[in-house]
Amino acid sequence: MPTVKSRREQYSEETRAALLDAATRRFAEHGFGGTSLEDVAADIRATRGAVYHHFANKTALFQAVFERLEGDMMRALVEAAERKADAWDAAIAALNRFLDGCCDPVYGRLVWQEAPIALGWQRWRECEAEYAYGFIERLLRRLMADGGLAPLPLEPTAHVVFHVLGAAGMALAEAPEPDKPRVREEYTQVIGRLMAGMRD
Repeated sequence: MPTVKSRREQYSEETRAALLDAATRRFAEHGFGGTSLEDVAADIRATRGAVYHHFANKTALFQAVFERLEGDMMRALVEAAERKADAWDAAIAALNRFLDGCCDPVYGRLVWQEAPIALGWQRWRECEAEYAYGFIERLLRRLMADGGLAPLPLEPTAHVVFHVLGAAGMALAEAPEPDKPRVREEYTQVIGRLMAGMRD
């Protein structure tokens, strides 16, 4: 039987969601270093104490923003892949959705530029692996099972693809807005050639 949330619980959840929305805007516009908890609280007319009720510090707030962005991205990638019956088409659809996401100024800046600063390089790499590596491995396993990819050793293949996609994400995030379409097309061509070279 579903539990009915109290008004206090609903308010707490709404406040947390509003804080995440405000923090996302602040971090994307001013960066991690240029954002304070007071700024985020003021944006939703809350107190600093309200922020601390949900997040221990600014890093914890940033990590929650990062996790929400990455969670949304992974759901979008899974949805794009699941729409395709063919394993190769699924991989291409997921690749295109990923590259599109990296062109988004909010996702691109926060995930690829601010996260290494806010979380530290090692923690950021661990988080990226937690979200992306398993999905990449599943796609590769499906490609190999369907005969769309040569039966290469799975783990090193997944690591290579993971790092290639990371390079693309970083390049798109760093590219000036007018250059993003060109950079995206260049990385699409290069990654497509690399993938084609691994076909069975």
